This record gives sequence, structure tokens and C-alpha cells, in this order.
Amino acid sequence: MFSFFKKKPPAESPAAPAPSPAAEPAPAPAPAAAPARSVFSPSSWFGSKPAAEEAAPPPAAPDEAPSVAPPPPPPAATPPAAPAAPDLAPVPAASAPAPAVPTVPPPTPALVTEAAMPAERKGWFDKLKTGLRKTGTGIQAVFVNAQIDEALYEELESALLMADAGVKATEYLLDDLRGRVKRQMATDASQVKRLLADAITDLLQPLEKPLVIGQFTPTVIMVAGVNGAGKTTSIGKLTKHLASEGASVLLAAADTFRAAAREQLLVWADRNTVEIVSQEGGDPSAVSFDAVTAGKARGKDVVLVDTAGRLPTQLHLMDELKKIKRVVTKADATAPHEVLLVIDGNTGQNALAQVRAFDETLGLTGLVVTKLDGTAKGGVLCAIARERPVPVYFIGVGEKLEDLETFNAREFALALLG
Repeated sequence: MFSFFKKKPPAESPAAPAPSPAAEPAPAPAPAAAPARSVFSPSSWFGSKPAAEEAAPPPAAPDEAPSVAPPPPPPAATPPAAPAAPDLAPVPAASAPAPAVPTVPPPTPALVTEAAMPAERKGWFDKLKTGLRKTGTGIQAVFVNAQIDEALYEELESALLMADAGVKATEYLLDDLRGRVKRQMATDASQVKRLLADAITDLLQPLEKPLVIGQFTPTVIMVAGVNGAGKTTSIGKLTKHLASEGASVLLAAADTFRAAAREQLLVWADRNTVEIVSQEGGDPSAVSFDAVTAGKARGKDVVLVDTAGRLPTQLHLMDELKKIKRVVTKADATAPHEVLLVIDGNTGQNALAQVRAFDETLGLTGLVVTKLDGTAKGGVLCAIARERPVPVYFIGVGEKLEDLETFNAREFALALLG
């Protein structure tokens, strides 16, 4: 790159012009190095360099023209006037596209209706809609024969709070909804209901994130949760989904304190025909270390570590989870790659407290929300999105394997409002 600048001085002499073009082929290998850095996307930066270098030779030509013909300085003054016109032309051209770029594409995903859903998600949506019936009934009732007035917003506030959406999320949704109603000039309750679905979708959008498998081999997933949240069952369902996608899974039965936890995970391993590392009465950290080491040696795609249930208020037990995470890191410096928390939808606002506590202790990367079909407190996802936006990888609305599915903000909002 600097060779171009070094070879410009010799270009001024009359004998030098021949070497200067010959020198130009020499830099040709230099652009070849650009593809090596294309991983970091500097190709545009390198691409702009040749354009700048080509612009350098033209100034040399005008310098020679005045020396050969000194009498015609007046014509030289006219060329500056010509460039002034091109300068004005690009300005309007650049300003014209600018207003056209920020159009209204962002709201389009939020306007997807139930009828426009892909066929493969329709069956799941029907299950989700049925599962969220207890949570959504109170909210849906607000819009029956309602008028768009202050009473509607007051009733909606009560319904959202009863669904455990939380004070902050409820206030945010109502403020957002008022603005949407005003901008759209809604005239009936059904329109307001659709606008509320859009508002909930936008609020929950940050929670929508896929679980990535394959970036690391193996991908080590540490799963935590309080007793009774459905942690081990969710691990079994997740194992089934991963195995059905062709991923090789190794389970770690590190929940050595709860009675029959090891046996329960053994049943899931047998159902899904996957390998398992377990030690009856062994140390949870040692089991986790052995599982990660075995997963690396056997070339497994995923290692799922089932940890013992812990209450966030019992600090000495939470410290045990920290120890497991430290030991897993010793087995694999990059692990754990995912730290998931399984929460029971029935716990409502207590689920938000669990997310806070486990996130501060372990640094959560994702959530699995279970038992949404048996609760009227499914609105807690709105509270999580507003106060602790940890991604929700999966939600469950039943005990069957197919009752655990990936989380989609729009599907959840539509199912909630019927």
C-alpha cells in the first residue's frame, strides 16, 4: 500500500513514466491479502484504497498542462466551475433516498396473524392457545362489549396485574397501548385488542432467541432450577428434541442429592437412547467434570448437566452451583456455553425473583418456562422482559415431549389474547 506513495516521486521525471506503470503490476499481490482479512469485513476499506490511488494520477496531469501552455490561465479557471455542478447533483441524489429508507418494515413482523402462520407451527399454536387459556381469560374479558375510555384501561390494568405481568410491565404496556390507539385512531375494542397484541409482541421480542448448537464441540449446557420446577423432565424433553435433530447427547446426572433424581434421568436416557454419566451418592462437581471430559473424548455434540435443585435464598446451596460451574470450566476452558434456568410458570412473580438470583449467581444465558398450561400467571414473561430480559429458549404447556417448544413472541401474544 505504501509502495504506491514511494513510487510517485520518480513518476515526475520524463524517463520514469515507463517504470511507474511497470511498478503498478507489482502491487497486484497486495490485494490478494485482502481476502485473508475478509473475515473481519474490512474488504470495503481495502476496496476504497485502490479508488483513492487511481485518483492520485489525474492531479499530476493538470500540473504539466499549465507548464506547457502558460498563456491560457483563463480556461483553467473555467474547470473549477464545472466540478461545482457535479457537487450539487450528488447532494440531492443522496438526500432523496435517505427519507425513503426509514419506511414501515419494522412493524410488519408484529402484524402477522394466526392465519398467516406456517403450517408446521399451527399445531403448536393451538396447544399454546389452549395452555394459556387460564392466563388470558381475564384479559380477553376486558374487551367484551367495551368502549374505548378510561374505564377500559383501568380494567385492563387490573387484568394484567392479575396475570402477574408486574407493575412495571403493566405500566409500560398501557402507555404503549395508549400511544398506539391514538396513532391508529382505533374506534372499537377489537382494534384495541389487536394493538395490545402488537404491544406485547414488541415487549417480548428481546426474549426470542434460538439455542445455538455446534459452535463448540461439545456444547456444554448447565441446567439449574428449584425443586419441582420440572428441571429433570425438561432435560429429558430437550434431549429428545436434540436427538431427533441428529445431535449426539451425553447426560450428566449431577443432581445427587434428590432422591431418585439419578434414576429419573436414567429413564430419560434409556428412552432417548443416549449415554449418561452418573455416580450414586457422588459429588456433583466430580460428576460434571467427568461428563464434560467424556463428552470431549467421545466427540459428543451436546453435554447436558442436570444440577441439584436449589432455592435462591439458601446461599450455601447456591455456592454449590458456583462450584459446579468452576469445575466444568476446568474440564473445558470455554464451558459452560449455556446456563439455563427452568422456572415454573405457576410461581408468577416468584419466578422473576428466581431469575434475578440465579442470574447474579451463575450468569444465565437462557430460560425454560414450564407448566404454563396449569396457571393463570403466564403474564410473568412480560415482567421478565421488562425487568430481567434473559432469553426464553423454550416454553412448556404439558407433560408430553411435543409440549415443549421454542418460544415465539408473536405466537405467545396472540395465544394470550385468544
